[in-house]
Amino acid sequence: MENNLANKTATVFESIKHTDKDGVEFWYARELQDVLEYKEWRKFEGVIEKAKQACQNSEVNVNDHFVGSDKTIKMPKGAEKTIDDFKLTRYACYLIAQNGDSRKKAIATAQTYFAVQTRKQEITRQEYENLSEDEKRLYTRQNVKDKNKYLFDTAKLAGVKNYGKFNNYGYRGLYNGETAKDIANRKGISEKEDILDYMSSTELAANLFRITQTDEVLKNKNVDNEDEACITHHKVGQAVRQTIKRIGGTMPEDFPTPSKSAKQIEKEKNKKLIFKDNRRLK
Repeated sequence: MENNLANKTATVFESIKHTDKDGVEFWYARELQDVLEYKEWRKFEGVIEKAKQACQNSEVNVNDHFVGSDKTIKMPKGAEKTIDDFKLTRYACYLIAQNGDSRKKAIATAQTYFAVQTRKQEITRQEYENLSEDEKRLYTRQNVKDKNKYLFDTAKLAGVKNYGKFNNYGYRGLYNGETAKDIANRKGISEKEDILDYMSSTELAANLFRITQTDEVLKNKNVDNEDEACITHHKVGQAVRQTIKRIGGTMPEDFPTPSKSAKQIEKEKNKKLIFKDNRRLK
């Protein structure tokens, strides 16, 4: 079901893709706005501005990826009106998706479709093993981010309102009583930073297992109140911890903290980004 939705949405993105006379692919912002389910240009333009800022922060030339392209539309009684628009590269679309409303299913799909990485979201075990540790971290971090969205949706249906509390129950189960704050302190990072950005690929994988299994148990048991949802999350975290211990794996709190966050790695990767035809939009 989810794969069908993803395939259908990806087809939509392809259908609105354009190619200029030099063979450079691009998307019009107004058309992307509709696909990403934004009814008002004003709100979508705000997302574009955030994406531009992210582009600038990555030290990538904004004008290479966001090109103004005003257009004239017909109005009633033969009148005409000029409206703002942009020609966007794939990278610009990726940044827009990253800064969009993550509650929209179209945004979640766009984040995968327009990913800077050209590889498919689903890769084989052999392909995964061939990735560097940094690449594994980015790949697994994205999976954790995606699956967390599903978990929080399920938790909401189960009656959860305090997501911080719910999250900490899971961490406490997996990390032998440590909360997110405790983990951040142990890793020596600011509370404002996401602890998931400072985990190795294996530590992330343990959390991914916790997240997906909690989502499954909440659904299977038809949990309908916050207290039970929190207890369920804690029990699943404990079960994952016991499994790691039983097979002789490294306990989550014993993994060294990477020197760079996942966001730093992604930013550095964006700097080195070279588009397929390495040409600018006109």
